[in-house]
Amino acid sequence: MADRASPGRKGGIVPALPLLAPAYLWLTVAIFLPLSAMAFFSFMTDMPLAGRNWAFTLENYAAFFSRDLYISLLGASLRLGLEVTLWCAVIGFPAAYVLAKVLKGRAREAIFLLVILPFWSNGLVRIFSWAMVLRSGGFVDRAVQAVAPFPVEFDLMFSYPAVVIGLVHSYVPYMVLTCYLTLQAIDDSLLEAARSLGASRMQVLRRLVLPLALPGLTAGAVLIFVPVVGAFMEPRILGGRTGTFYGTVIEDQFVAVFNWPLGAALSFILLAVVLAILAVSAPISRRAAS
Repeated sequence: MADRASPGRKGGIVPALPLLAPAYLWLTVAIFLPLSAMAFFSFMTDMPLAGRNWAFTLENYAAFFSRDLYISLLGASLRLGLEVTLWCAVIGFPAAYVLAKVLKGRAREAIFLLVILPFWSNGLVRIFSWAMVLRSGGFVDRAVQAVAPFPVEFDLMFSYPAVVIGLVHSYVPYMVLTCYLTLQAIDDSLLEAARSLGASRMQVLRRLVLPLALPGLTAGAVLIFVPVVGAFMEPRILGGRTGTFYGTVIEDQFVAVFNWPLGAALSFILLAVVLAILAVSAPISRRAAS
């Protein structure tokens, strides 16, 4: 019987290979080849262009450890990623809970449409929209002056809070979507059973809803933390001089200074740090979920 079943299993695997080939081809072309080129550039003294002499070196990686500026900027970017992820969880989880367990019908569809609306607009449009709102003389400043009994100037442009606001607005839909999927999968009968046994709403939330929704929170945190650590558009436009982070330094190396080897090395150091953080936090998340 085992011999008869094995050809069937093989027959089921072979037809799947052509279906998987486009995905793996795309991953190779769009991810592995550019990463390989970046890794190659990170060990070079100069760009391999006509008329330029180059050689292999480790000075680009040594520059990160020899300059305190890079280390401090990396720490600031990690702090920014943690703060933005925390605010996205604080805002996104209650919104996802309302969408999954409270609203029904067209009300849910309307709110869900508003949540995913930032995905339909260009990133620069969102950032410059916040610049119009947060600057002196903007919409919020005029609204505050209209209701305040004394002159008040509201200007958050070129500040750290403006960067956080812009990043939270850009990435909170990821938290809402991932938490919504996990919360919607929770059977309502479990919540009703807990309440019928005398559990309060806070006990149900703390002992039942949060542990079951932890995979969605973790997935949303990863989707937000990883790109925010290397973000450069929001810090550059909304932060001004205070928006200098690790990602903006990497952008400068590629765009302004044209020092691609150093930019590639800094990028791979950031990638290694993020992967190390994810590797350390993964067992903790699994232990908390169990």
